[in-house]
Amino acid sequence: MRNKTILFLALCISPVVALAKGEPLPKLLPWSQQVALRESWLEKRHAMILPLMREYGINMWIVANEEFHDDPLTQYVAPPRPYAGNRDFFVFIDAGDKGLRKVAVTGYSEETLKRFFESPDDPKPPAEALHALYDEYKPAKIALSFGANRGVERSLTYDTYKFISESMGPGAADHFIPAKDLIEDYLDTRIPEEFDTYTTMVRLTEILTRRALSNELIHPGKTTVGDIRRWLYDQLSLNDVGTWFQPDIRVQRKGGQNATSRGFLAVAAENVVIERGDVLHIDFGITYMGLNTDWQKMGYVLRAGEKDAPAGLKAAMKNTNLLQDAVTSLARPGKTGGEVYDGALAEMQKQGIEAKIYSHPIGNQGHGLGASIDYRSSQRKDMAASQTKPLRPGCYTSIELNTATAVPEWDNQKVYIMMEDDAYLTDQGYKFFRPRQEAFYLVK
Repeated sequence: MRNKTILFLALCISPVVALAKGEPLPKLLPWSQQVALRESWLEKRHAMILPLMREYGINMWIVANEEFHDDPLTQYVAPPRPYAGNRDFFVFIDAGDKGLRKVAVTGYSEETLKRFFESPDDPKPPAEALHALYDEYKPAKIALSFGANRGVERSLTYDTYKFISESMGPGAADHFIPAKDLIEDYLDTRIPEEFDTYTTMVRLTEILTRRALSNELIHPGKTTVGDIRRWLYDQLSLNDVGTWFQPDIRVQRKGGQNATSRGFLAVAAENVVIERGDVLHIDFGITYMGLNTDWQKMGYVLRAGEKDAPAGLKAAMKNTNLLQDAVTSLARPGKTGGEVYDGALAEMQKQGIEAKIYSHPIGNQGHGLGASIDYRSSQRKDMAASQTKPLRPGCYTSIELNTATAVPEWDNQKVYIMMEDDAYLTDQGYKFFRPRQEAFYLVK
């Protein structure tokens, strides 16, 4: 019966609601059904934990959740429901021949939690429960979220670290180790059951981005950058999804000076008015079902008498498509991010294309954990390790990059064509969840 329920919930993702024009919006699940589907994913994810713990020689893994200060791991190791028990712990123990033991040390008993953890009806005080587990197993290595470069891997608060140490007893802290490698492998591994949901998310992201770069919203000479941003915020609310970053809009204009920020084309101020002849760029993503998308697309505002973008702008977009081809075709499971980056950049240099690549894993976090294909990885010590990690089969990556091309119609002014598409890795390379953009979205 449970499998039939899960199948029904999965099928509920596909129905659509018709729009007045353009591709219809996907119909998303109500919250109760989202939780039920995510709990079915959690069963699959828990099966990954013991092999990963043994791979890294970890005897006990503790995820601590603070009331009103949720740990970013909680929704991926426990049922994705609210936790308000002051300080809750989710403890995973390698119990040897007995396999993985899972214990929830929470302030309140909860029916769903019992499906996944040992969770008594009358919970013991956390200090007593943690001490008992430490005393019973005497784990040589206790993995905690500290000592890492990324936020999701270093989320343990100072006070909770002290609480665990003091609760377990003298000498326990000598056995604490960073859980970063375990966390990275756990979160970077995509399960097949997530694929249809993620495909739906990318579809919704694309539809909203297309609409934002159209005459539905943009009226040249009147619409501002702020209007576009606010419209995207409202669409998040109307579609019952969230986001993990602020939508950004960039504007390039013939004769205009391109301001930069941290080596990239700078975001336009909200008071900038969209004019005819502008090249527009949107960076937008959504959050839904514990997953995230990341999406960048280009628009062009037609001048009077134009029916398409100028040839020079279309050539500039073609250069970015060629860069995408290089990245997606070179990637293979087992190759490192650095190998793909070096090969793609060498191909661009051969073709005389000015290119920049800054692709990153995506999934449970927008800037996810795992191997990156990113020029910054060789420049920053805190990112260098991600450049040497192998790409995982089935991993999701945001193929984020740009090219700069001198455009004859703009007096050889450089125009940046910045693209970002979510993709998944196959034995034949990356495949996009949605067809990539090969022509400007035109605003009449």
